[in-house]
Amino acid sequence: MKYLNVSKLKSIRYGGVFLFMASGLLLSCEPEKEAIPYTDLFDGETLTGWTQKGGEAIYEVRDNAIVGTTVKNTPNSFMTTDKMYDDFILELDFKVDPSMNSGIQIRSNSFPYYMNGRIHGYQVEIDPSDRAWSAGIYDEARRGWLHPLADDNVKAKQAFKQNDWNHYRIEAIGDTLKTWINGVPAAHLIDSQTDSGFIGLQVHSIHKDQKAGTEIAWKNIKILTEDLQKYSMKSPLPAVNMANKLTKNEKDQGWELLWDGKTTNGWRGARLETFPTKGWEIKDGILTVLSSGGEESAAGGDIVTTKNYGDFEIMVDFKLTEGANSGIKYYVDTNINKGKGSSIGLEYQILDDDKHPDAKKGNHEGSRTVSSLYDLIKADPKKPIKPIGEWNTARIVSKDNHVEHYLNGAKVLEYERKSEAYRKLVSESKYVKWPNFGELDSGQILLQDHGDRVSFKNIKIKTPKNQ
Repeated sequence: MKYLNVSKLKSIRYGGVFLFMASGLLLSCEPEKEAIPYTDLFDGETLTGWTQKGGEAIYEVRDNAIVGTTVKNTPNSFMTTDKMYDDFILELDFKVDPSMNSGIQIRSNSFPYYMNGRIHGYQVEIDPSDRAWSAGIYDEARRGWLHPLADDNVKAKQAFKQNDWNHYRIEAIGDTLKTWINGVPAAHLIDSQTDSGFIGLQVHSIHKDQKAGTEIAWKNIKILTEDLQKYSMKSPLPAVNMANKLTKNEKDQGWELLWDGKTTNGWRGARLETFPTKGWEIKDGILTVLSSGGEESAAGGDIVTTKNYGDFEIMVDFKLTEGANSGIKYYVDTNINKGKGSSIGLEYQILDDDKHPDAKKGNHEGSRTVSSLYDLIKADPKKPIKPIGEWNTARIVSKDNHVEHYLNGAKVLEYERKSEAYRKLVSESKYVKWPNFGELDSGQILLQDHGDRVSFKNIKIKTPKNQ
């Protein structure tokens, strides 16, 4: 608490009342604001706790700052923390050459199975160009721009200071990312793609006509990982929710939403003309098949697309409950198998491998485990599966009868439809009774009701333009 300097008080008698006047400054009696107990990520002298990944840009410590310098003929470079972080509040200062592009990676990763180790994840942009998207949020090596600065956010666009130090505050708490530039709110994003990773300082690659030797510097890098709700700041910006949405980059690449996140448009029951009236739930942007005791297609039943697809690439986020079983089928014809059970088609298996007994069944060992081609081909045992209750991403690519399954970015199997090797596998499986199984030129996409609670979202498909 600040106190008045009594030695400088003077009294004046006015109308029988003494008035006191201070020649000094009257200060507020409010207590000082509590300092946030940050931990330094950079000691100001060395790169201890940091490791360079990606390209060959030069990083050094100079004047209590990490300085990154561009070089020719190298991809994007990143100085990354050795520690991984999930929820945090990060603050730092930076100064960048006006000709450069850079960013701060958060919740980012490098896996051998993903683009040969390429750094990928959220990036808080550093953009000194006239576009002025500094503190916007980009998805490095994945979906592209998630949250550029809105045109009407003029204050944030004008907050960046050329040739001077700028300050970022970045909050990553749960599925919510918020940024500030020099105290001005810049981005407010809701996205659940990645919940943990390292922090990285990017030196962007340069084009042939760009000058090598340009620099960006970072200092006062500090992080908070506890009591985050206590110190979190509210953002006045409307939140941009990426669930069941396409980025501009995805649209440019030809992706379309296969489910809009709200309605049943584009889907029907496998044995119905309309969407099932029971057994499925649409809530908060999530499509869920409800539990009904584990029996296959006995409650709401499978759902299928109203369109057929030949060559395609599909991505689906799925979340398992303990002991659950489901699947994504493709090249489905609902007129095949009018009897009991699920409609017939090739299946990307969705399963709790540890708790569901189906994981140990099948004529081909391991071919009923998660991300396998059900009952035919076992997925790579090194597949990167996330724990039960977390979102995983399935991806299926089918082009000219060559099919690939991916799980969380890792290719886990591939095969040739209609080949002799494929037909031999079918002859040794439960599908042997179905003539020409899996050899349709086009078919429906199916989400399976196997009587267990499994959720889906971000269902996207890409097809050839002339299809």
